[in-house]
Amino acid sequence: MNQKAVKSITIHGLDYEISELISEKARQGNTSLNQTIKILLQDSLGITANTPKKRQANFSDIFGKWTKADEKEFNSQVKRFERIDHEDWQ
Repeated sequence: MNQKAVKSITIHGLDYEISELISEKARQGNTSLNQTIKILLQDSLGITANTPKKRQANFSDIFGKWTKADEKEFNSQVKRFERIDHEDWQ
């Protein structure tokens, strides 16, 4: 897929706090404001410059990931729900 630069966008009425956070992120990353905003947009949309446009399906950036220990603990805690009391079904 051949990617082209589409157009420029102007954002009116940007909050001071947002502006400052973007500026700080640009300073930390040693990137221009323009490049920083493009990176933020790509990250928020789940795309990168090297991949097709698609939303990441795993949402791990929001919900996190379980470790093997987390999985083991969860399974041990729900084990009691797997027990069937046959007397309750008669």
